[in-house]
Amino acid sequence: MSYTAKEAAKDAADVLRAASKHAGKRNYTAAIIVAGGSGTRMGTETTKQMLELCGKPIVVHTLLAYQNTPCIGEIVVAAKQDEMDLYWDFKQKYGITKLTAVVAGGVTRQASALAGVEAVSDKVRYVAIADAARCLTTPEEISEVCRVAYKTDAASAGIPATDTVKIVEKSGYIASTPERALCWQAQTPQVFRHALYLAASYAAIEHKFTATDDNSLIEFVKHPVKMVACSKQNIKITEPCDLPYAQLILDMRKKESEAQT
Repeated sequence: MSYTAKEAAKDAADVLRAASKHAGKRNYTAAIIVAGGSGTRMGTETTKQMLELCGKPIVVHTLLAYQNTPCIGEIVVAAKQDEMDLYWDFKQKYGITKLTAVVAGGVTRQASALAGVEAVSDKVRYVAIADAARCLTTPEEISEVCRVAYKTDAASAGIPATDTVKIVEKSGYIASTPERALCWQAQTPQVFRHALYLAASYAAIEHKFTATDDNSLIEFVKHPVKMVACSKQNIKITEPCDLPYAQLILDMRKKESEAQT
């Protein structure tokens, strides 16, 4: 049976009405760091989240960004099974005091994110879901996306497209050209009301819907997601060429910080 727009909208509305009863706890937010990837495109035996960047594993840079964001109350990591224990070492070594749980990631990113969201504390009203390899995200960007989500229940980091985007058929031929002014590239964090995200995830499982990102789950239940313009520096480390670029940015930020002190 198909999942109609009317049914999806009703489900989302019911969830938000129920969640509003807990408004007394306001905007307590958990960061979910999805770190279950193998990084095959990096061409290394080490998973990309564990590759060293400026003296620290990539994922540690990500964790520290959320640690240093005032509106983030706790951090949960959805990790590869054989890397789970490493995160408790990181907590001690790098002072990641907000880390509260490490869970095993699922077969897909969608399953991993849900496992992380299900592991948050009862205090949580919003979840900020992030890629472990998006290590250049700043606390200021995280805070801004959260601020918008607190008003709209669903917000995502992103950047407006500067190149012309093409919709391409499986054959490789162009099918259409969407208006560039309406095209964005999604980034993380993607921040949602906790109850809304769970409802959308369970609806997707029931109807066998596969999401390309967490925004897609919220779109599936016909709830709007507000895009928040962030920086082109907020890249996801995917290929070897991304590492020197990331290092350059971190070095530049370090020099700017030292110059201000």
